[in-house]
Amino acid sequence: MLKQVEGSQAVAEAVALCRPEVICAYPISPQTHIVEALGRMVTAGQLAPCEFINVESEFAAMSVAIGASAAGARAYTATASQGLLYMAEAVFNAAGLGLPIVMTIANRAIGAPINIWNDHTDALSQRDCGWIQLFAEDNQEAVDLHIQAFRLGEELSLPVMVCMDGYILTHAFERLELPRQEQVDAYLPRFEPRQVLDPAEPLSIGAMVGPEAFMEVRYLAHAKQQQALELIPAWAEEFHRAFGRETGGLLHLYRADDAETIVVALGSVLGTVKDTVDELRETGLRIGVLGLTCFRPWPHLAVRAALADVRRVVVIEKSLAVGLGGIVSANVRGSYTGHPDHVHAVIAGLGGRPITKRALHGVLRKAAEGELEPLTFLDLNRQAVERVLTREREVRRSGPIAESVLRDLGVSALKIG
Repeated sequence: MLKQVEGSQAVAEAVALCRPEVICAYPISPQTHIVEALGRMVTAGQLAPCEFINVESEFAAMSVAIGASAAGARAYTATASQGLLYMAEAVFNAAGLGLPIVMTIANRAIGAPINIWNDHTDALSQRDCGWIQLFAEDNQEAVDLHIQAFRLGEELSLPVMVCMDGYILTHAFERLELPRQEQVDAYLPRFEPRQVLDPAEPLSIGAMVGPEAFMEVRYLAHAKQQQALELIPAWAEEFHRAFGRETGGLLHLYRADDAETIVVALGSVLGTVKDTVDELRETGLRIGVLGLTCFRPWPHLAVRAALADVRRVVVIEKSLAVGLGGIVSANVRGSYTGHPDHVHAVIAGLGGRPITKRALHGVLRKAAEGELEPLTFLDLNRQAVERVLTREREVRRSGPIAESVLRDLGVSALKIG
């Protein structure tokens, strides 16, 4: 059914079609509209049987999801930014316990300083927690990935994050194809947990494990992620046959057949990247795009094959590993068979800064001409940075960095709360 709808509302409707039995929620922008919509459905009796549990924190939300999943219920929650960090201990526990919880991450920057706009710092901060991480390029894919996430998580008994860019996708109204209930029911089997707390068959979950077995347990978590590399494309292909849309999978290529340069990115920025590549193609540059849908598990062999004949790779990163540089590009270098110096990290869009076609034209032309640095910060105001560094060299009590930058730019600090 075609429908003009906000991204958050569409995701809520997709989650409801998956028949969750427990939804636990704590509001934090920009994911709040998702759980609000689900709460209204439960209250109105449109989503039943389902228990909607208001909790006092994000940590409590994930703790409730863990309990519900361990008791055999299909569980769902959503969060963003500081909320994901607040529940981090429980996020690791959910993965370690092998519980197939599905969680939407409405990607948002992490402070300090406080910032409510989009980048990928929140999800990538948890890249090694053991959850499968899928990234949506647009709202149609966000809808479709949630349906696939429940099936994938429940088959492997692993939790799944579906990441969608905050505000850019969550608050955008688009014309989307929302599936019918019978379509989802045919694609997503009834939940049959691989482990469940049952008074009739008592057992313990989450027992203490010492050195004699801990490595084996962690290896099995890794082995399950490797199994996901086979199931993700298989479920995506089955989804294509059932719903008539190609969506999901590990990655996708765009105009890459004869490309000398490949741009790698994930999330909504792929739309701008593809438009830029179309324009550069018209000028004769042989350039293409590799869009990542699956970031964890890392699709090493698929990325290696996609980049096998490429002279250079430019990775557009909406996150920063402070002290290192690019996070995604570090993974790409491990899969690229060419010289590692030919993989360039471009840090862009931090804290919601626009990533423009004009700026991308500049860095991609530099890359094609062999002039791009290994690490580039797109549209960085170097004068503002240098003023702060100069002040710190000259004055001991130089003040907080964030406020110093704002003062130099003539901008008032936003007061939230």
